[in-house]
Amino acid sequence: MAITSAICTSFKKELLDGIHSFLATGGDTYKIALIKAQASQAGTYGAATTNYSDVTGNSDELGATGGYTTGGNTLTNIDPTSSGTTAFIDFSDTSWTSATFTTRGCIIYNTSESNKAVMVIDFGADFSVSGGTFEIQFPTADATNAILRIA
Repeated sequence: MAITSAICTSFKKELLDGIHSFLATGGDTYKIALIKAQASQAGTYGAATTNYSDVTGNSDELGATGGYTTGGNTLTNIDPTSSGTTAFIDFSDTSWTSATFTTRGCIIYNTSESNKAVMVIDFGADFSVSGGTFEIQFPTADATNAILRIA
């Protein structure tokens, strides 16, 4: 199994097709689901991932246990903005409390549009939590660091 951090290629095309809306008010709903540390050999996630079901179809999402709910957390997005020639979006940090699990990465997907994949993120290593809070802190929302940038 391999996880590669990437904006999904299908998402890029869907942006041009006008499918996704990131408006904080009236936009689509986005979620973040965690991928198992020891995912199946069938699962390869990155630019070619097209849908949340790619992860669930290989049983590679964390199970509903240890403070994690299948499907992950709903993200709160901040209206898109731009700086110079780069447009970007930010999400509020998200967390799971009373958590006990190990994860290696995540998928951000659009529940308003049939669970279409937006991006896959490899955490770079396995991260474990035991009876605590697991938090994903998104980077600074600017043209250089934002989690999702179009340059």
